[in-house]
Amino acid sequence: MAEKDFMEEARRSILKEKVQDYTVTGRESVCELIENFEKAHGFMAGHVARASRIISEMVLDKNVFKIFSFTGNLVATGLRGVIAQLLREGFFNAVITTCGAVDHDIARGVGAAYYKGDWGFDDALLKAIDVHRLGNVLIPMENYGLAVEKFSRKMFEELVAQRKRWSGYELLWEAGRRISDDNSILKAAFERKIPVFVPGLYDGAFGSQIIFNLSTIGLEVDLAEDEKKLVEIVFSSEKLGALVIGGGISKHHTIWWAQFKEGLDYAVYLTTAVEYDGSLSGAHPREAVSWGKIKPSGRTVTVYGDATVLLPLIVAGFKCLLRKNEGPVGGT
Repeated sequence: MAEKDFMEEARRSILKEKVQDYTVTGRESVCELIENFEKAHGFMAGHVARASRIISEMVLDKNVFKIFSFTGNLVATGLRGVIAQLLREGFFNAVITTCGAVDHDIARGVGAAYYKGDWGFDDALLKAIDVHRLGNVLIPMENYGLAVEKFSRKMFEELVAQRKRWSGYELLWEAGRRISDDNSILKAAFERKIPVFVPGLYDGAFGSQIIFNLSTIGLEVDLAEDEKKLVEIVFSSEKLGALVIGGGISKHHTIWWAQFKEGLDYAVYLTTAVEYDGSLSGAHPREAVSWGKIKPSGRTVTVYGDATVLLPLIVAGFKCLLRKNEGPVGGT
């Protein structure tokens, strides 16, 4: 092929869809808004629409084992209810998260209130009045560590009477069994028998209580059993897919184990971390391809922005697509 013909063919191959304008009346449904995002392309608007489409395809693909990975800070916000909903409705088969997620879910699950705050509050003053700040969320000190400690110690005493050694995911199912809050992530996971894996289980209040009470109560946690379960999942699954919110250990643990199945077939990243500093949290799916953690043929997208804003839009978008395709609005 001559160079000129090659260049013309290259232009035709990429200049396929035109950017379309749209207007907003205030009467649009969320489904219509996501459709406009897809047509308008924009910057992240197009990525939000693509994320919705990829997740809908992942949900409809019955051969995919679907992993939901997220960081603990989100559980301190009202987004906790959306995360629990996604589990309760069966869209995901496993969770990989942090001990912070467990802490916040237990604390709020037993009725400890979190409060609206502001980024600009004086942290020295908050310390003096025994109030923790997580971004613009305020947590009275007694509603965090003490609440988790009281819940955990009682549960450990009950469980050690049954047996001494527990896997991490079994322990978290037992926590979910004891929470009555319908917005609880652990309760939803227990009810659907979705394993919750926390590779950094000791990095938080719940994990600390395991250590503090080891000599008095004697309950032991065998995290190797969690990894064995993950290995079983990876090698028995035909395909793997993941929605990954945030970075750190929950993100890496998800893609790390996927490499042993030649990588994820579907991957949606939702993050605020940048790529240029070489961090795992900011790394794009294309970098994971080089490690074998995502397949070169995988359906992927990275969406930049605050999950408390964008995840509900993505969820609404993929539910709209499921309805349009006459697929299940709930998972399997």
